[in-house]
Amino acid sequence: MSQTMKPATAAQKLGIYLPAAPEEFQTTPITRDELDALRADPPSWLTELKKNGPFPRDVVAAKLGVSKSGLARGGVTEALTSDEVGELLTNPPEWLIRERETHQKVLKEGARLRDGR
Repeated sequence: MSQTMKPATAAQKLGIYLPAAPEEFQTTPITRDELDALRADPPSWLTELKKNGPFPRDVVAAKLGVSKSGLARGGVTEALTSDEVGELLTNPPEWLIRERETHQKVLKEGARLRDGR
């Protein structure tokens, strides 16, 4: 028997926002083979979610170039669509500019520490 994973785990591995997925996906355990099949030949709903969202917070943070904590400090607590992310990138609010700078400093410091070992 093939090992199954919870829908939330599968959604995380696919980089999608679980509440935006079809109900069947949200309520049915998924095998590794089924996950691999979704990756290899994504159905239209998965392609649409990956392209336009809404995206989970970790994906939103990566698209904006900030940490998940930075999103929270900026007041972003919900999943965002590609249009909403695009709007933030086009007209960045003060918090986003500040959080991007902070995130870059943290990444540079992490790299410096790794290189120093």
